[in-house]
Amino acid sequence: MRPDLLEILRCPVCRGTLTLTVDQKVGEEIERGTLHCSACPADYPIEEGIPDLLPPDERA
Repeated sequence: MRPDLLEILRCPVCRGTLTLTVDQKVGEEIERGTLHCSACPADYPIEEGIPDLLPPDERA
């Protein structure tokens, strides 16, 4: 995931602002980390550079 995408991404549950925690970065790309909503308790994982923006109760 490119860090500049954070400017346009919003929480799919409440449309709140997301904050980024980076666990692994390759060059400018974020390979692994977490997006956290500042307005509700939702967390969205980033795995292999892809953010999983499904609401937490809809993930398998």
